Amino acid sequence: MKPILHTLIFALCPFLLFGSDPYPLNPAIDVQHYAFRLRLSAETNNIVGKTAIEVLLKQDVETFALDLQNETAAGGMKIVTLQVNGQQTAFRHTDSKINIDASGKAGEMLKVVIEYEGVPLDGLIIGTNLFGEKTFFGDNWPDRAHQWLPTVDHPSDKATCEFIIEAPVYYQVVANGRLKEETVLSNDTKLTHWIESVPISTKVMVFGAAAFAIDHVGSVGNIPVSSWVYHQNKNAGFHDYAPAKEILATLQNIIGPYPFEKLANVQSKTKFGGMENAGNIFYYEKSVSGERKIEGLIAHEVAHQWFGNSASEKDWHHVWLSEGFATYFTQVYMEKTYGRDSLQVGMKRMLPKIDEYHAKNPTSAIVDTSIIELKKLLSPNTYQKAGWVLHMLRKQVGDEAFFDGVRTYYDTYKLSNALTSDFQAVMEQASGQQLGWFFDQWIFQPLLPELSLSWKYSKKLRKLSVEVKSPGLSKSVRLPLEVGIQGADGTISAIKIIDVFGESTSAEWDIAEMPAGIIADPNVWLLAKVKVVGK
Repeated sequence: MKPILHTLIFALCPFLLFGSDPYPLNPAIDVQHYAFRLRLSAETNNIVGKTAIEVLLKQDVETFALDLQNETAAGGMKIVTLQVNGQQTAFRHTDSKINIDASGKAGEMLKVVIEYEGVPLDGLIIGTNLFGEKTFFGDNWPDRAHQWLPTVDHPSDKATCEFIIEAPVYYQVVANGRLKEETVLSNDTKLTHWIESVPISTKVMVFGAAAFAIDHVGSVGNIPVSSWVYHQNKNAGFHDYAPAKEILATLQNIIGPYPFEKLANVQSKTKFGGMENAGNIFYYEKSVSGERKIEGLIAHEVAHQWFGNSASEKDWHHVWLSEGFATYFTQVYMEKTYGRDSLQVGMKRMLPKIDEYHAKNPTSAIVDTSIIELKKLLSPNTYQKAGWVLHMLRKQVGDEAFFDGVRTYYDTYKLSNALTSDFQAVMEQASGQQLGWFFDQWIFQPLLPELSLSWKYSKKLRKLSVEVKSPGLSKSVRLPLEVGIQGADGTISAIKIIDVFGESTSAEWDIAEMPAGIIADPNVWLLAKVKVVGK
């Protein structure tokens, strides 16, 4: 996902595992499958739902809970009936929890069927689009699915799902997975049935209903790629979304097989610039311009299909494993498509946002367990800075180990969940390096170094002396700074590396002629604010 304002630019601590997560996880249950049946109305915002949930018991239980926003004066969901294994079952529905009085033994599968109705407070966006037509769009991140769907609303509990939508006949409906059925039930109503056979988190389980124009762009292998745009935007939208096919092909070659059954790119009412719903990406309404300005946005959301949707964070505070990866692999796509210079330009463009956020939040790290409000986890720390961390890790271990490690990480945790420690372990194995210092320094500390570089040249000794001052920098921090030496013609004639250590670091090199100048980090590999103060 990308925040809407960003779309047009472009040794680990064991207590960080689950202790900080505000969601009360229940290790005794594991949802296997959801079947969501919903009836939509053109006249009201009231939805009528019937959800069948297959729950695997991992431990003996006397009761268990699911998430669903209860009815309030402002809206919410009222449960009409609740059955477990075909029997009416007692429950209490308060504080967005359904506490169900159903017991079972470890290994049993319970089938919970809940019939309910109401006006969603959030999660399902019902309203008029920019052309004044009524639309319905799921928008679940981070934990808004339970505003309209009974679920375990946490990214660590993945399940397969299906959406069976009864809607006015003039709507086209898109959802996760493959299309199983589309049937006109009457002159007024059509049923559309989509089935997702890959386990996904509730944050990316959605459908969208609108008067769409649909373009079947083509396929990448056996993966169909399509564009769904408001019919008034048909020509411009088909043009703007078409690059998704080549983006998918490029990223699949870099990362591994695409994890889902299709790739639909959908103009929508999402609150974000883009929302990476599994195989069913929703983009903000004004993403369509006819000028194809959103290639980077599409690449970001497509990268999420691997990172965030298939290999997902186990704890919300590790969301950088989703957003940082999507941010960096957007730049990797640009590098593969347009060349190395494009990567460097993209990395430089991220720096002002990182600097601005750090100035306002100087104690906040990428994994910041002090953040309780989940939406605040989306910041330049978890997007741009985390993307830079992956870039520096690539430099630290080398291209071969980096991309091998990323592919191994994805293959290991696809359709599953991971923490930062899991990624670190894979990269250590791939590189043969101990990387605890790197992850501690860049992920768990609020580091943005400020360096001042001065230099002088001795014609007599033919030596170049460089000093880097870094006030307040801990001696535990490692900063390999490349220094480019400019020849008389302005080109870089040599690159030297100085390992910045503590508050002052000096180096001296034999150089035949006096440099025309010095450039810090000429190949754009180090996240730091570096000022060259002259000779």
